[in-house]
Amino acid sequence: MIKHRLINGTVMIALLVGALFLPALGVFLIIPVLAAMMMYEFYGMMDQAGLRNYRHVGAIGGLVLILATAGNYLVYGGVSVYQWEGLVLAGIVMAVLLRQLFEKDDAQPLVTLSVTWLGVLYIAFIFNFYTKLLLQWPEGDGRLVLFYMILIVKVTDMAAYFTGCSIGRHKLIPRVSPAKTWEGCAGGVAGGMATSLLFWWLTGGTIGPLHLNVADALVLGILLSVTGIVGDLIESMFKRAAAVKDSGGLLKGMGGVLDVLDSLLFAAPVLYVYIILCLAP
Repeated sequence: MIKHRLINGTVMIALLVGALFLPALGVFLIIPVLAAMMMYEFYGMMDQAGLRNYRHVGAIGGLVLILATAGNYLVYGGVSVYQWEGLVLAGIVMAVLLRQLFEKDDAQPLVTLSVTWLGVLYIAFIFNFYTKLLLQWPEGDGRLVLFYMILIVKVTDMAAYFTGCSIGRHKLIPRVSPAKTWEGCAGGVAGGMATSLLFWWLTGGTIGPLHLNVADALVLGILLSVTGIVGDLIESMFKRAAAVKDSGGLLKGMGGVLDVLDSLLFAAPVLYVYIILCLAP
């Protein structure tokens, strides 16, 4: 297990570093692909739990949401992005309702509707903040910002895993994730915080279009680390409810795409809000 984790982790880090040399639009093209894969894995887990859903309607709607946000930034500079998102979300709500309207055999229509909408909100809507972080600046390039955020969260994952395996004794939330411990959580946050401070020092506080002081680096190191742990726990909650070990089997020893990216889902909106509230000029 550890061997496969190290191999897959090394490959992902190499791909992440390589993405820094792609144009911003090239990096963006990865976002809808990953979102679609995660949405189908999520709906697959819901199927395993016996909860019907309209996976195709949800996945297509989620992709339209992401593409509409990107198109708005590229064409209009993001000035009306929230209006476009609102329109697309309204369209998704209506599309799912219309699909249910013509359903001939569904004993639990409210479950089907709710699970379909949950997939859109949990995956596509939240993951769409990667689009915003990548494209929101006038030069349309937030690649280094994404790299900084992903690096902190994934170092947190690794530090939490190895610390928990080494000295973990006290369970964090055993009913959700029996393997996670408070010691592992503390080790993860320490690793993420150290990574943020080191990145700040190496870049002189200039991370792409962002200019951080040491307090920002410290706060973001803690915020993104804790958010990553929470994101991991939330997916564990879904897997526990669905009685499945992994969301998929794409990555040996690590599960599916959602298993790898679950800790990153909530980090993007948290970083986005911090930038708007604390770093915007």
